[in-house]
Amino acid sequence: MSQARPINVADYERLAEASCEPDYWGYVVGGAGDEVTLRDNLEAFGRVLLRPRMLVDVSEVTTKTTVLGSEIAMPLMIAPTSLQRITHPDGEPALARAAADAGTVYTLSSLGSCRPRELAEALGGETARWFQLYWSRDRDFTRDLVQEGAESGFGALVLTVDLPEAGPRERDLRSGFTLPTDLPTPNLPQALVGVEYFHDTLAKIVDTSITWRDLEWLRGECPLPLVVKGLLTAEDAALACEHGAAGIVVSNHGGRQLDGVPATLDALPEVVEAAAGRAEVYLDGGVRRGTDVAKALALGARSVFIGRPALWGLAAGGESGARHVLEIFQAEIRLALLLLGCRSPEDVEPAHVRART
Repeated sequence: MSQARPINVADYERLAEASCEPDYWGYVVGGAGDEVTLRDNLEAFGRVLLRPRMLVDVSEVTTKTTVLGSEIAMPLMIAPTSLQRITHPDGEPALARAAADAGTVYTLSSLGSCRPRELAEALGGETARWFQLYWSRDRDFTRDLVQEGAESGFGALVLTVDLPEAGPRERDLRSGFTLPTDLPTPNLPQALVGVEYFHDTLAKIVDTSITWRDLEWLRGECPLPLVVKGLLTAEDAALACEHGAAGIVVSNHGGRQLDGVPATLDALPEVVEAAAGRAEVYLDGGVRRGTDVAKALALGARSVFIGRPALWGLAAGGESGARHVLEIFQAEIRLALLLLGCRSPEDVEPAHVRART
């Protein structure tokens, strides 16, 4: 990078935009419809204020926490994001290595450009990795894919449930965004992959008939802990727990599906209350600062996921750029904990926040 080293996520966003083709950039940053929810994911963090406590011994502060019983370096993980090679040719392996260096979880998307086994071979070692699934109409393909993930050292299966069909992403409609012809999509059944508008391809692939009962079949086929991604209500959180979910991701797909749904930070408290400790609760959407992470922890999240910020680091600087984004987040999280009077993420409580009036 020719410019001065970026100091925050916003710096990386500007550099990433300059390095991406306009239609690819629109795919990465765009949302559904009028993008109300996309903006609200960000604005929700401004509606919550931090309440620091003073004269607490913070001579030793750690950002370490655990997810599903495994230790990670900070309460922030890499969300599953699709088509990472459109932002940088090194794509998924580079971002996964950056996450491994940072000591946190990388989640491989079903819309990634490598299979679970290929990513495991590229990484080597005991790197923390989860696999995200879009449940396809080809159930045999789905079975083989999740079994490959389990056999390749992935630590959890993340089932995305908020995409029975792609939302109205109007930036992509205007640009006519399509998959690059040389971009592999090996985690999709190739007989169903078309060459038309990308969202039409997704609509042909995803099985819209699945229900909560089908999770029992999935859990029987895959020994990994099941994390259900895309919930926004107490009712669905309770059903996820009843059907064996070990984790829940409060997510509106980055504002890319149904426009007008709540910001994820606003939806978080009711999901945490409904889960009632039966499943760990995570959040994605709009996280741009370490203080955002602290606010999510105070409202009950075990950890957060970031998607776009990690891609911005990848686009602007490859693996080293992505690693630096994670370093920025960790430093900001540590400072937020220290200034709140918390020695670890576990010390952050509801009393550390209040609503802006």
